Amino acid sequence: MPPAEASVAGSARLATLLQERQPCVVLTGAGISTESGIPDFRSPTGIWAEVDPLEVASIQAFRRDPERVWGFYRARIRMLLEAEPNAGHRALAELERRGLVQAVVTQNIDTLHSRAGSGEVVEVYGSIRRAVCVRCHWSLALDGVLEQLELRAAPLCEHCGEVLKPGVTLFGELLPVDAFERATALARGAALVLVVGSSLEVWPVAGLPLEARAHAIVNQGPTALDDGALLKIDAPAGETLAAAVEALG
Repeated sequence: MPPAEASVAGSARLATLLQERQPCVVLTGAGISTESGIPDFRSPTGIWAEVDPLEVASIQAFRRDPERVWGFYRARIRMLLEAEPNAGHRALAELERRGLVQAVVTQNIDTLHSRAGSGEVVEVYGSIRRAVCVRCHWSLALDGVLEQLELRAAPLCEHCGEVLKPGVTLFGELLPVDAFERATALARGAALVLVVGSSLEVWPVAGLPLEARAHAIVNQGPTALDDGALLKIDAPAGETLAAAVEALG
């Protein structure tokens, strides 16, 4: 494994990799959104340090007590909607505009990549955009979900009356097939997968960089795939990616 590089030198090296290793696909995790004020999950101060995910974010919990799950997601959705894209999100959108990023595959449900201007975004854990009926598969857009949450503890399907499920992958659920197949195809066709803000602990998404010809990592702290990375930058995503864009001129 190469030693982790300082942010300035690492950003210059990253800029070179982005030019030399095409096509490039980016895989992002919670670490890119912490700079927007959104807590991560697994750090000592993360979300799961305060609440048991199996009690509020699993399919078993939803079946047992959907109103409790929606109590968690009601607050989470409001927090995510208040957040704004940061320098890291904007840098990736700019790299896509320059033809240096083919797509962003994200583990995040916050929609910040799209709001920053990225056009090709694959959300492998779903997003807050919709809620879905597990009985008849009808879905409701976020505005409608929020309207219902003003009236009741959990939104209901307008067709069959079932409680809607947040449009995200809960613990115990399979990933959305189409999204993960798209992500896998992108990774297999990539000369470089750039990992940003992910410790790469949750499979199968953590294995996507291994599908590409090479991978590089921007993450604060170690990851499961540091060994074999062309480049590891242990620094905040926003300043690192913004500096890489600047280095490209």
